[in-house]
Amino acid sequence: MELSLPSAVAMPMPMLLLLLLLLPLLCFICLRRESSRKQKSPDGLKSYPIIGTLPHFVMNQDHLVEWSTAVLSRCPTQTMSFNFKNIGLMAGAITANPANIEYMVKTNFQNYPKGEFVLSIMADFLGHGIFNSDGDQWLSQRKAASYEFSKRSLRNFVVSTVRFEVVERLLPLLSRAEQGGATLDVQDVLERFAFDNICCIAFDEDPACLAEPGLGLKGSADFMHAFNDVQLMILTRFMSPVKWAWRVKKLLKMEPETQLNAALATVHGYVDRIVRERSERGAAGLARKDDFLSRFASSGELGAQSLRDVVTSFIMAGRDTTSSALTWFFWLLSNHPDVEERIVREVAAVRASSGSTDAAFSFDELREMQYLHAAISESMRLYPPVSMDSRCCLKDDTMPDGTFVGKGWQVSYNAYAMGRIEEIWGKDCAEYRPERWLDEEGAFRPENSFKYPIFHAGPRMCLGKEMAYIQMKSIVACVLERFTFQYVGAKKRPGLLVSVTLRMEGGLPMKVKKRNP
Repeated sequence: MELSLPSAVAMPMPMLLLLLLLLPLLCFICLRRESSRKQKSPDGLKSYPIIGTLPHFVMNQDHLVEWSTAVLSRCPTQTMSFNFKNIGLMAGAITANPANIEYMVKTNFQNYPKGEFVLSIMADFLGHGIFNSDGDQWLSQRKAASYEFSKRSLRNFVVSTVRFEVVERLLPLLSRAEQGGATLDVQDVLERFAFDNICCIAFDEDPACLAEPGLGLKGSADFMHAFNDVQLMILTRFMSPVKWAWRVKKLLKMEPETQLNAALATVHGYVDRIVRERSERGAAGLARKDDFLSRFASSGELGAQSLRDVVTSFIMAGRDTTSSALTWFFWLLSNHPDVEERIVREVAAVRASSGSTDAAFSFDELREMQYLHAAISESMRLYPPVSMDSRCCLKDDTMPDGTFVGKGWQVSYNAYAMGRIEEIWGKDCAEYRPERWLDEEGAFRPENSFKYPIFHAGPRMCLGKEMAYIQMKSIVACVLERFTFQYVGAKKRPGLLVSVTLRMEGGLPMKVKKRNP
């Protein structure tokens, strides 16, 4: 998982303070004053003398994803650029053009690394793990991870881990809610499920956050809450109008940096204990070999801090993405009973064909669920877990659509916008229609990853794609075989809450109903 938002560039402190004091007033005046000097930029935004399109970004910074989606959808090239360096701020571009994305993440990959800005902001949290490194450091970790992900033993371990969490935790929890008539926040349930699951896969320890109250592992709840807090506070670094402001706050021990340090201490302390105990078990010949930590530790090439970076990175990537995807999926399903019915029929057909009476499904059974695969993929098209991803341009360049990109610019692609552009997905792009992913015989037909960059694309494409689908399909198939959800929130679509992933504002309140045979 990767996410970075456009940021500001450094400027002298006196000028910065003056700008910050005057900027709200300036934006207010500029957006409302009729002036003959107003001009339209290529993206349709009004451009003002000196400050250009900056007022639009300031007024829409709290809902950047949706606002930039509206702008990109009306741009002829699906790309918008901005340059505020003349007032000491940022420069960059946001695109939803598949050709630009292919160029950035594959064709000219070397010119678009993560960049020092992103790496420095995430370093406190992820160190120099695979999701927060460039160059040779990234490449060596990528090769090691790719080798491990290709092993059948890892796939089997993932299947068995997911099965336990579904059968022993999730289904009993839903059954209790159904019997008691309780309303569940399904988003919270899925996040706790994913946290338990990824911790088992990452370092073979079960926090039991989804277990009944009082049965969780000691310290696990604090670890999960601290993990959430870290991600939210890291995001405030990205959202700051001045990219080095967080460094000043950290130096002066100001909020939220002091809160971030406390949360990081909890996260790192928990993971450090796991790494230390694993080393002791390994020395005694008692360590397992299936989880990520054991696999990476067995090489003997990584120290304790590097192992901590690996574990923390995989927890972040494995938890937030799947829970985000399934939260929006179940909400969409509540509005499309025809899709739910077809999934249920497919699950029943696979069950009848295999003759299995197991509470969960095997890998081969899950692979047969083509319509379910399409329904989940279609949900992520509209609500991608990682809505925006960013790179840094190393030297001046020109995108395939003709957009100039300067040295040091932050270049982002908006996956959320891409799912809503007619030129990419057709006139029915706003509709939830899983059939668009199926061929004439009903088999799943994957799309070009540059048109559908949900798992990223090019050399940095997500290695855990198959693992994510295994987890999501297993959850959905097991749940819908027994239960149906009734959404009890407002009729309008829930708000977007952009943290590291695309979460649902206010949660997903659902009533659980037992499915009739």
